[in-house]
Amino acid sequence: MLTSIAEIIDRTRADGVPIWQVVLTEEVEDTEQPEAAILERLAERLATMRSAVERGLSSDAPSVSGLLGGGARRFESWRQGEASIVGPFVGRVIARAQATMEVNARMGTIVATPTAGSSGILPAVLFSAADELGFSEDELVRGLLTAAGVGQVIVARASVSGAAGGCQAETGSAAAMAAAALTELRGGDPESASHSVAFTLQGMLGLVCDPIAGLVEVPCLTRNVSGAVQAVAGSELALAGLHFPIPADEVIDVMGEIGNQLDEKYRETARGGLAATPTGQRLAASVQWEGPGFENTNAARARDLAREAGLAPDE
Repeated sequence: MLTSIAEIIDRTRADGVPIWQVVLTEEVEDTEQPEAAILERLAERLATMRSAVERGLSSDAPSVSGLLGGGARRFESWRQGEASIVGPFVGRVIARAQATMEVNARMGTIVATPTAGSSGILPAVLFSAADELGFSEDELVRGLLTAAGVGQVIVARASVSGAAGGCQAETGSAAAMAAAALTELRGGDPESASHSVAFTLQGMLGLVCDPIAGLVEVPCLTRNVSGAVQAVAGSELALAGLHFPIPADEVIDVMGEIGNQLDEKYRETARGGLAATPTGQRLAASVQWEGPGFENTNAARARDLAREAGLAPDE
């Protein structure tokens, strides 16, 4: 398992290969599977990610809780009407980050990258970049490998769990993964990819996990949007030749330290932050906690959290 960004860069230098190849080689050694099998599996994951984006952009269906529904489709229609000032690329990123998260909130099939609560970031960045720059499916699969390498390091040094380290650990990690993938896809060298990780993650340090009603919906969806845009910004800075003065590994370590020190109410318990506001509690109380969808493991866990916090009726 890869345990540091510095190690990855050293291996790219020693072998004269990009980050994605280092990660693929490591995966072959760890799983004892041939490269072709690993690449095929990643291509399947990529197809699942694309399907989630497409379903999210085409549906107005509400989430299981009723807190979300149709936002991605409405935003996509609005931005194409030339009302948006952010430009086509960032507009696509925003819409696609929402789309995957809405599918997740409807208990649809997504790819946890690295978690369900951060699943909108990587596909938003990758597919928007593919549309903008014409990346092939094979190139996007390599992007997944680069992202996976960064994710491995974060797991080894900190956490990708909101319950363990706050939303910085979920959306922050996903954004860092997406930034590295985008940077390498655009021709950046391994050092630039490392700086993009540092630029991106430092901007998300300290972000708490405070889901309303304990559900991965609000504010999770909009944090995926901001994380995806942060990833693009971090990549742009690195590709422009800017260097973040703190190495990526040290930024990751700091994220882990902050996560360990966060009060429990800011770690996915629905007891603090936005979840504890009067409106947040009123929204939690309005959720219909029984019925189709709540037999799902994640939804059932959210219901239990809400009950523990006094935000849902007891059985």
